[in-house]
Amino acid sequence: MRTNPLTTVRNLGILAHVDAGKTTVTERILYLTGTTHRRGEVHDGTTVTDFDPQERDRGITIFAAAVSCAWAGHRINLIDTPGHVDFADEVERSLRVLDGAVAVFDAVAGVEPQSESVWRQADRHGVPRIAFVNKMDRAGADLDTAVASIRERLHPVPLVVQLPIGAEDGFTGVVDLPRMRALVWADGADTAEEGPVPETLREEAARRRRLLEEAVAERHPGALEEFCDRETLTAATLTGALRDLTRTGDGVVVLCGSAYRNRGVEPLLDAVVAYLPSPLDVPPVRGIHDGAERERPADPAAPTAALAFKVNATPTGRLTYLRVYSGTIEKGDTVWDPGMRRTERVGRILRVRADRHDPLERAVAGDIVAVVGLKTARAGSTLCAPGAPLLLEPPGVAEPVVHVAVEARRATETDRLASALARLTEEDPSLAVRTDPETGQTVLSGMGELHLEVAVERVRREHGLEVTVGRPGVAYRETVGEGVTGFVHRHVKQDGGAGQFAHVVLDVEPWEPDADADEDGAGGGFVFRSTVVGGRVPQEYVRAVEAGCRDALAEGPLGGHPVTGLRVTLTDGQTHVKDSSDTAFRTAGRFGLRDALRASGMILLEPVVEVTVTVPEDSVGGVLGDLAARRGRVTGSDRRAGATVVTATVPLAELFGYATRLRSRTQGRGTFTARPTGYAPAPAAVAR
Repeated sequence: MRTNPLTTVRNLGILAHVDAGKTTVTERILYLTGTTHRRGEVHDGTTVTDFDPQERDRGITIFAAAVSCAWAGHRINLIDTPGHVDFADEVERSLRVLDGAVAVFDAVAGVEPQSESVWRQADRHGVPRIAFVNKMDRAGADLDTAVASIRERLHPVPLVVQLPIGAEDGFTGVVDLPRMRALVWADGADTAEEGPVPETLREEAARRRRLLEEAVAERHPGALEEFCDRETLTAATLTGALRDLTRTGDGVVVLCGSAYRNRGVEPLLDAVVAYLPSPLDVPPVRGIHDGAERERPADPAAPTAALAFKVNATPTGRLTYLRVYSGTIEKGDTVWDPGMRRTERVGRILRVRADRHDPLERAVAGDIVAVVGLKTARAGSTLCAPGAPLLLEPPGVAEPVVHVAVEARRATETDRLASALARLTEEDPSLAVRTDPETGQTVLSGMGELHLEVAVERVRREHGLEVTVGRPGVAYRETVGEGVTGFVHRHVKQDGGAGQFAHVVLDVEPWEPDADADEDGAGGGFVFRSTVVGGRVPQEYVRAVEAGCRDALAEGPLGGHPVTGLRVTLTDGQTHVKDSSDTAFRTAGRFGLRDALRASGMILLEPVVEVTVTVPEDSVGGVLGDLAARRGRVTGSDRRAGATVVTATVPLAELFGYATRLRSRTQGRGTFTARPTGYAPAPAAVAR
């Protein structure tokens, strides 16, 4: 019987906190699979996936990079994702098209803030994961401590399948618990030497193998049956059960190693092949056509359905990265974009290796490729067969929280700047550009200070433009602290011909998204309902009032910021037999809510972030004082490997320039990370 070739495909991402070693893991995978012939290093700027000049200058991953390689007869399509919180939207778009992931953790730090964020993102997308505890050669590295932090902070069931041989500088290999064998890497060796478990570790290895068997048998019926019969599990049964538990999300296989020293990467590749799903192992992709939900199987013979998840403008043309879910796309094919309602022609198809590409004649279900020739497709666009339309759900786009004003230094380059910013937002949907109606300035918004720095630097480098950048600002919100009831608004307009008449009575009150499980707050922290009886306001006019209220949310009375966190109830109203209309009631809803908000007690909300600061113990006092001066609220403190880790909640507006301040206070030894946690009331001084 012929094996379906899709069973040998793995589409996976590398996820982690910044500096946990994602890119080094990717480089070692490329080297061991023969895709590259030398090992790239982040600190030397020689990595394949961090090919952008800014990535090499800064030593971090900024843009998700796709690579393709082969291992043990399997095709592995791999995406190295950013670890910095400012680029979480790149991770979101990547996870949307992946079937599995490798989560990389630092063996000293364990679960760090962005590790937790990307793990939750993978949870939302239902992406199966295996964990790789990296940097086992570092001082203070401890597998058990790292696994405990995974269990406590991420709440999976960790299934540890390896036992380290040696510790810190003496880390030389691992014991493979399912097969009870030792894998040891000699200094400078690229591959492991297989042998028996060292005598000194046999008792501990047997104990851990027993714990692994019990944990697996507790969660897998087939393994439980064999365990009850034989009081042990064979390697084949254990491996099969681990595969099932990984793919259902009931367990997470944990491996360890040191990617920098090339130790533990081969077993990681074997685990990717053994445990993570193929395109056939995940549910068929679902989409919408004519208002009905439809499925498309992962079958090259089915009608084509693909999702664009990344767009990149290169000197040689516009590259659109696709995940092909079903069907086959051939060079020269015409495809349909149901979102834009237009056809596109596929000029070329490329197998991607970061910034290098190999031409292909076709891409089939399960492939991740780049295509040239698409003119309007953007990240989130669906491409399908013209005769079988299907609209796939696009990746979510985060709302920008930081903004700066940008302008060209020369007035003659204003149009070039507008074109450059338009290209940036086309490639990165988490960036937004608008014109301030009061000042006329061009405002660039993004996910953080670093995100905007990178965007502005791209304008300078790639487009040769000199730009002036204003001081960063944050995206405030307004909410209702104390509402009003029975607020009456009457809209009457008569200027010849048919007039406009609408009379509405509104109640406005604060609303928390979690307060009413039965109410849908999907409209951005806003709920509308009607308690009008007796047909005093017909249903079509009720919908118009709701639309008008949503219009009024764009600008609040405190400072013109968007309004969130309120519930509006239409309690009464009146109509006119001739002059009432949808337009009249929408206008009444807009101006009625606007006036009601002015009569309410409003509160200004500011974005807040959770900051994790790692500093030497002799600098803790100064760092705590600085956080307090920035209106920070310390929520935790922990000692870890000779350093103190402080966790605090800080207003985002107070963090501008914090990196420089922290370095000066700690003689360059302090580091920090931040992740958004939502909005909180701003003090009166900020509100003014």
